[in-house]
Amino acid sequence: MSNTLMVGVSGIRGIVGTDLTPENVARYAAAFGCWAKAGSRKPRTRIVVGRDARTSGPMLQAAAVAGLQSVGVDIVDIGLTTTPTIQLAVEHHRAQGGIILTASHNPIEWNALKFVGADGIFLDTASGAQVRDLAAGDALPRADWAGIGRVSADDAAVTRHLDAILRLKVVDARAIRRRRFRVALDCVRGAGGVIMPALLERLGCRVVAINLQTDGRFPRPPEPIPANLGALGRLVRSKKADIGMAVDPDVDRLALVDERGRAIGEDYTLAFAVRALLGRREPGALKDFAGSRRVRAKEGPVVVNLSTSLVVDDAARDGGVEVMRAPVGEAHVARMILATKSPIGGEGNGGVMYPALHAGRDAPLAAAMVLALLARVGRPVSDIVRAHPRYVIVKGKVPRGAALDRVYQALRGRFADAGVNTDDGLRLAWADRWLHVRPSNTEPIIRLIAEAPTGAAAEQLVEEGRQVCAAS
Repeated sequence: MSNTLMVGVSGIRGIVGTDLTPENVARYAAAFGCWAKAGSRKPRTRIVVGRDARTSGPMLQAAAVAGLQSVGVDIVDIGLTTTPTIQLAVEHHRAQGGIILTASHNPIEWNALKFVGADGIFLDTASGAQVRDLAAGDALPRADWAGIGRVSADDAAVTRHLDAILRLKVVDARAIRRRRFRVALDCVRGAGGVIMPALLERLGCRVVAINLQTDGRFPRPPEPIPANLGALGRLVRSKKADIGMAVDPDVDRLALVDERGRAIGEDYTLAFAVRALLGRREPGALKDFAGSRRVRAKEGPVVVNLSTSLVVDDAARDGGVEVMRAPVGEAHVARMILATKSPIGGEGNGGVMYPALHAGRDAPLAAAMVLALLARVGRPVSDIVRAHPRYVIVKGKVPRGAALDRVYQALRGRFADAGVNTDDGLRLAWADRWLHVRPSNTEPIIRLIAEAPTGAAAEQLVEEGRQVCAAS
């Protein structure tokens, strides 16, 4: 097995042919199958398996299926699909778990094996450790000739996913269809090509698109950050689209481009979705976009991670609810959403999590909620952005030393007037800005993320944090 394979809480990740091979994929899949069998009371254990469009996907999916079969686990094979589709399929089939072959936004040479529990959520720390221990053990209990797992196909998973989104009241498909939005779409030649055009067409949108091929040959860096969305912006302008939408390769993140072709930042995806949900409670509550008319929500808070933008806090406050923050990582946010009975949550990377559908990031859902907001308020994207406070996020990093506690203590002393959260590193917060300092999960560095009303103010926070780290 590779000595440089990245092994995390919910799976493994590496460079195909160097770190990530069919052999270690099969072994980790077999270990996951054994873990799922141990936690199941059913006579046969069933695991849902699917992949994104990466060129290595078919090979590694075959290895994962073989690994599962070898320990007597049955497989529901979805094939080429999206991460949220697989999460929903786990729940639909009442399976004991799911395996997703995707490296999300990583470059083309990467792939990964991600594990989902029976609840459709990525594994927590304890469960992930159990799978790792099984994979590292001397032997896995293999099935004999009569106990090999069976494979069945599920060709309806994407259709079920779309049907479930269109049934949601918050989506208001009829209102969206009346608007006949022109939507520019960039699927980066990933799995989005199998679902995003179908969703938009069912919502009555006129779709102009690039990179719909599902061959995994990304034409640009696949992460949907503003720097990578220049071609989509040009498409919006040339086709006079109402909005541009970009997804990552496994379609759990959505980024937006306004009607002028400007990428507005991934945090606005969740902020728009929050406004789409909370603004429905009182007709016209968002007409002036000033937050002057607030509604009292009966549900729990909006849940986000510790590095999500304040644009989401503003949207939640205008909807009459508070914000709660979870450690960075989708599984942490998902479990806090369920524990607090949150109506909506997610991450500032374009990941919207709506538990009425499922507690996982879902780009097709996010796209439908954004269109529902635009249909209701009748204003262009740029107007909604301009009507609320704007912030700038700046990121930095420093080498990681051994004494993180000393770093945190020094930072708290330097910023004694800040609110403090220590759930994931150290987050220092003020009314209109914050600084989050945390160790990287993948590199020997400390990450510094700051947000403030101006880039200069955010840069200053990062620089002061960097100086404290260097001196500690």
